Amino acid sequence: MNDRFLEGRTALVTGSTSGIGLAIARAFAAHGARVAVNGLGTPGQIEAAVQSVRDAGAPDARHFGADLRDADAIEAMMADIAAWSPIDVLVNNAGIQHAAPIADMPVAKWNDIIAINLSSAFHTMRAALPGMAERGYGRVVNIASVHGLVASKEKAPYVASKFGIVGLSKVTALEYAAAGSRDSGGVTVNCISPGWVETPLIEPQIEARRNGGSRDDGVKSLLSEKQPSLRMSLPEDIGAMAVWLCRREAHNVTGTAMPIDGGWTAQ
Repeated sequence: MNDRFLEGRTALVTGSTSGIGLAIARAFAAHGARVAVNGLGTPGQIEAAVQSVRDAGAPDARHFGADLRDADAIEAMMADIAAWSPIDVLVNNAGIQHAAPIADMPVAKWNDIIAINLSSAFHTMRAALPGMAERGYGRVVNIASVHGLVASKEKAPYVASKFGIVGLSKVTALEYAAAGSRDSGGVTVNCISPGWVETPLIEPQIEARRNGGSRDDGVKSLLSEKQPSLRMSLPEDIGAMAVWLCRREAHNVTGTAMPIDGGWTAQ
């Protein structure tokens, strides 16, 4: 399925200078999309990410910076991207986490997590969806989490933000369900809800679970509490699902929160 069906389309992926977001951006690039990269990093890291997206096949890729806690900064970024090329595909992937009991959760952490994980998606969707509806094609893919479907202790703001993004997506999906047509592709809004995904951020947790065994032993020990498959997804797996949701054949897939979680939420 490596055809370039996204040629002529433009995608914005927030939080795409590394990890899952970069994998999604590269997947869109491989299918022909122009890609607006957004995310943090040093100038060198940002340039490397943009070049990686170009190397994956994007006819054009550029970085658009914004502090996603700031509604005015998001509005300015969305206007800059629209002037470059109207957005056909929007992926709200940027997210942060902080674990602590609710009584000990710093108020600033609550505010930042809600702003970046949830409110920023409201601001980007509000700006992008009217144009998608006018053109008869649009895709919003919000990267939620299994924690948008089930809870865990000591993650109050993260879980609240992810339950919130699932609800926001359902409302918006209903509002735009009749936009466009089967031939044009329509406008859909969906969530992808990953469980454990193999990124560098979780390496310390794997190492802590090895108990003298192999890395695979550490992975299985870590996942045994939640994810029955005992194997992690790759960032590229999330990218492949995001690509499929952009296909015309997915015109009637909207308002969903699709788990990629090895059976976590089936329990």
